[in-house]
Amino acid sequence: MSATIRFILDFDSTLVRVETFEILAELVPEGASMHGRIKTLTDAAMAGHMDFRTALAERLKILHIHRDLLPPLIERLQHEITPSFLRNRGFLTAHADRVYVVTSGFREVVTPVVQMLGLRAGHVHANTLSFDAHGYVSGCDWSNPLSADGGKAKTVAALKLPGEVVVVGDGWSDYRIFQAGAAQRFYAFTENVCREEVVRQARRVAPSFDEVLYDCGFHAAVSYPKNRLKVLLLENIHAGAAAAFEKEGYAVETLAGSLEESALAERIADTAILGIRSKTRLTQKVLASAKRLLTVGAFCIGTNQIDLRACESRGIAVFNAPFSNTRSVVELALAEIILLMRSIPEKMRLMDRGVWDKSANNSHEVRGKRLGIIGYGNIGMQLSVLAESLGMEVCFYDVAEKLALGRAQKCASLNALLDISDAVTVHVDGRKENTNLIGPPEFARMRPGAVFLNLSRGHVVDLEALYEQLASGRLRGAVVDVFPEEPHANGEPFDHPLRKLPHALLTPHIGGSTLEAQQDIGRFVSGRIMDYINTGSTENSVNFPALRLPPQADAHRLMHVHENVPGILAHINQALAAHGANILGQYLKTTERIGYVITDVNKNYSDTVIASIRQIPHTLRFRILY
Repeated sequence: MSATIRFILDFDSTLVRVETFEILAELVPEGASMHGRIKTLTDAAMAGHMDFRTALAERLKILHIHRDLLPPLIERLQHEITPSFLRNRGFLTAHADRVYVVTSGFREVVTPVVQMLGLRAGHVHANTLSFDAHGYVSGCDWSNPLSADGGKAKTVAALKLPGEVVVVGDGWSDYRIFQAGAAQRFYAFTENVCREEVVRQARRVAPSFDEVLYDCGFHAAVSYPKNRLKVLLLENIHAGAAAAFEKEGYAVETLAGSLEESALAERIADTAILGIRSKTRLTQKVLASAKRLLTVGAFCIGTNQIDLRACESRGIAVFNAPFSNTRSVVELALAEIILLMRSIPEKMRLMDRGVWDKSANNSHEVRGKRLGIIGYGNIGMQLSVLAESLGMEVCFYDVAEKLALGRAQKCASLNALLDISDAVTVHVDGRKENTNLIGPPEFARMRPGAVFLNLSRGHVVDLEALYEQLASGRLRGAVVDVFPEEPHANGEPFDHPLRKLPHALLTPHIGGSTLEAQQDIGRFVSGRIMDYINTGSTENSVNFPALRLPPQADAHRLMHVHENVPGILAHINQALAAHGANILGQYLKTTERIGYVITDVNKNYSDTVIASIRQIPHTLRFRILY
C-alpha cells in the first residue's frame, strides 16, 4: 500500500511552525500594531469561518509588503521548519517524487524553504505575488485557484495523481481536499496548532509527521510515534516533567497521589513511561500487567520502592535523581538540628497553649557540638561540609570506604559514632539490610541529652524504641521525616504515637520537597528517560549497564536487552550478516544478570532481519530506536 501513496503537504503551521502573514507582521514597519488583526483573519480563514480570498486580499492590503522583505522572511521561515518534518528530511528527500506542497502561501517564499527538506520546486503549488513599479506587493495572481475558497481541492484534483492521495494539514482548506474526494486520507496536523473545528471533522489526527509515516507503513526517523507512547506521572511530580514530555510529543497523564497495587496494575497496562516518587510500590505483580512499559523514572533519590530485578528481567530501564534534592535535604537537616538543640519544638507547643517560657534551660548553640552522620553519601557529605562551617565537629560512619571532607573524622563502627555524638542523623539508602538499623541497642549507646534525626527511609529506625527514649527523657529531641507507613496522598489522615511527645518534631516526608529540588528532579529524570527513548543511552540508570551513545545519522539503531549468557552478540551479528545488513557501529555492556547491545546499521535492511533478532534465545527486549 505505501508504495502507491502520494503526499499533499500544507505549508503554514504544518511544514513550518508559524503563519507566514504573522511573521510578515513582525517584519513590516509598524507591523506589531497589525499583528492581532492579521491573526484574526488567518484563524477565521483556516477554520472556514471567512471567505479565503477576502481574507487573503485584506491581509495583503494591511501589510503593504515590499519585495525587500522577502529574503529576511524566507530566512526566518527556514528556521521555523517543524521539528518532525526536519527529523524526517531523509525520508522527504528520498521520496521527493511522491511529495507535493499545496499551499495558499506564495511560491516566492515557500519554494526556498521546502527545498531545504529536499523537496522539488516543481512540486510546489502556491500563489504568485504581483509587484508594482516601486517593488510593493500589489496583489497576486487572482486567476490561480489557490487564491480562492476550495482552491486546494481543485488544484489537487487537477494533478490527477496515481495511487492513494494523503493530505497532511492543519486548516479547513486542507480537510476540504479530502471532503471533495480529491484525496483518500486526511490527517489533521496538530504539532504546531490545533484547530478544533478541523480536528472534530477529521478521522485521523497527527501530532507529528512521524505518526503519518507510521500509519502509512513507512520507515520514519523514529521507529514509533511518540504520541502513541503514554506517559503516566504519579505523586505530584513537578509540572516541568509533564511539560518536557508533552513538548516531545508524548501523551501525558498526571495524578496527584500514588495508586494501590491493584489500581496501578490496571492503570499501567498501556503505559510506556512511568514516573513515580517514594510512595508508589512497583511490584512484580504490577509489572506483570505492564506489557508496554519501556522505562521507569523514580523522581526522587531512592529506588527501594521498585522491584529492580523484576524490571531488569523485563528489559525495563529505571532512572532516578541521585543528586537533585541533596541541598534541600541538607538544609532541612541543619535547620532541624538547630531547632532541636534550642528545644524549639517544646517551646512552640507551650506557646500554642498560651504558656510563655523564655528560659534558656536545655537550649544550646550547635557550635562546638559533635554531629554524627550515619551514611556518608551525597547528602551526608554535603551536610558534613555545611555543619562544619557552623562550627560543629563532624564524625561519620559508612559501610563503604569514603574520603572524609574537611576535618570530618571517620568512625570505625556505628557504636563508636553513637558513643561520642551530640546529634545523630541518618542518611542511608532503603535496602532491606538497613531495616531497623537504629533500634534499642543503638539508642542505648547514644549519649543522654543527644538529639536524633531520620530523613532517610522509614524502616531504618525502630520508632517504638525511639518513642521510649523520648518519653523517658533520655533523648532531648528527635526529628522524623519518614515513616514505615505513610498516607498515599496529601490531605489523608496521619497518626502516630510520636505526635503526643512535645520534643518530637514530625514532618511529612518533605526532606527533598522544595520547589527548586522538585523542578530539578523533574528536569533531570525526564531528560534521562527521553535520552534513553531517543538514543538508547542508559547513563544514570540504576539497573541497566551504563552506555553513553553518540548520535548516528543515516542509520537505524537497534537496541537488544538479553540475559547475560555467552554468544548473544554472535547471534545478533549472524542474523545481520545473513540478511546483508551493514553494521556501522556496535556497543555492548553487561551487568551480572543482563547484557545491553546497541547496533547501528545502514538503511538497507529487511523486516526479516528484525524478526530473526527478536527470536534469539534469552532476548528480554528488542526495540528499533530509529
